[in-house]
Amino acid sequence: MTRLAIEGLGFVYPGGTRALDGVDLAVEPGASVAVIGQNGSGKSTLVRHLNGLLRPTEGRVLHDGEDVAGLRTAALAARVGIVFQNPDRQIFAGKVRDEVAFGPRMLGRGAKEAAAAGAAALEAVGLTDATDANPYDLGYSRRKLLAIASVLAMDTPVVVLDEPTTGQDARGIARVQQVIAKLVADGRTVIAISHDMRFVAESFERVIVMRDGRIVLDGSPADAFAEPAWPTLASTFLEPPLAARIGARLGLGPTPTDDALLAALPPRPTAGG
Repeated sequence: MTRLAIEGLGFVYPGGTRALDGVDLAVEPGASVAVIGQNGSGKSTLVRHLNGLLRPTEGRVLHDGEDVAGLRTAALAARVGIVFQNPDRQIFAGKVRDEVAFGPRMLGRGAKEAAAAGAAALEAVGLTDATDANPYDLGYSRRKLLAIASVLAMDTPVVVLDEPTTGQDARGIARVQQVIAKLVADGRTVIAISHDMRFVAESFERVIVMRDGRIVLDGSPADAFAEPAWPTLASTFLEPPLAARIGARLGLGPTPTDDALLAALPPRPTAGG
């Protein structure tokens, strides 16, 4: 498994926009981490440094203590798989089966092994019925799941998900949560960017809040969504999930369970009472 470390990371886009400013971060193998913040806070820029899609203007990125500056993007892709926010930026094959087999093939696996990895990934996201379909005949939410499957099939130690619940209904969100839980149970690292605070609170053990290219809060969901942190969230134009706000008012803490919330509700009046 791969330990990730970022030291003094700064990045300036060619037009002069500074997207990251002195970011320090360490992520241990098997961790589940959500990165949140308003648009333009540096979230996507940060995660794209993890597999070499972007290279630091300042600072460095380390995999197991090794500076990745000298490694090719193809080599880094075997360690960190990234699912883009827009699945149409990743999908290109004419059949679903070919889409999920492409990544493993590019990593040097044989056709049979790649096909098996692709089939397992499709089962994980609930797309076994679409094996022979053209990806662009699928709806947006299913294309999103297909993009996730294409990265799962690569079996990278680190999986990065950019807004994985966009376009998903409750069933799709539950499917994504199952995928994350399985990855973590297998010892793989999951890092996700999300604007869905309930999904973040329910699915990750660590929350990183970004603003203006810097990390302004780093802690557990209980820390990130506790009432003392609300001003920091507000400064990034985010709000804690509804359950956190209700939990604070009822004295149940920032991450109450559904059962705890139901138990705190006043009893319904009985008929005739």
